[in-house]
Amino acid sequence: MNKDLVNYIENEIFPLYSKNEEGHGLKHINKVIEKSLKFAKNYDVNIDMIYTIAAYHDLGHHIDRKRHEIISAQIFMEDKNMKKWFSDEQRKIIKEAIEDHRASSKSNPRSIYGKIISTADRTIISINDTILRTYSYGKRNYKGITQEEQIQRVYEHLKDKYGEKGYAKIYLEDKEFDESLKKLREALKDKKEFIKRVREVVEKVK
Repeated sequence: MNKDLVNYIENEIFPLYSKNEEGHGLKHINKVIEKSLKFAKNYDVNIDMIYTIAAYHDLGHHIDRKRHEIISAQIFMEDKNMKKWFSDEQRKIIKEAIEDHRASSKSNPRSIYGKIISTADRTIISINDTILRTYSYGKRNYKGITQEEQIQRVYEHLKDKYGEKGYAKIYLEDKEFDESLKKLREALKDKKEFIKRVREVVEKVK
C-alpha cells in the first residue's frame, strides 16, 4: 500500500472515530480493514482503494446514524487530499462502495469493492462482543429508554439483523462469519437465556 496514504489516514482520519460510539469506533474499523484486505487477495482490485473504503466507511456515524453511509461518502469526496492518490473514476468507485456498505441496504453493492467492504463489515468477533457493540450503540442513540428496555433492544436488534430471517447479507464467501453467525443464531433461539447473557455482559462494563 502507498505509505503516504496510510500515514495520512492513520494521522488525520482514524482520530475522528473517537466521535463515534464504541460499536463503530476504531476497533471496528481496524477489523473491517483487516477482513477487507484478506478478501481483496482473491480479486483483481486496487489495495489502496480497498483500504481507503474501509477506513472511511463509518466516519459519519456520529453525525447521523440513519444516513451515515451517505455522509461518510460525502466526507471522503470532500477530502481534496484523496486526489493525490486516486483518479476521478477511482474516487467515484470508492464513494459508491462506502454508500453501498450498509447492512440494511435494499440493493446490492454496485461493484466488487462494495461487495468486499459490505461483507467485511458484517463482523461477529464473538457473541459477547456483538452484544456489547449493540448495547453501546443503544446507549448512544436511544437515550430516552430505560436500562431494561436497552437490554431488550439488544436482543430484538440482533434477532432482526442476524436471525434466521435477518436483513444482514454478505456477498462473498466468509467461513469465519458463517461459523460465528451459526453460533449467534443458536444463542438467539432461547430469548430468556440470551437476555440473561446480555445482562451479564452489560454488568461487567458498568
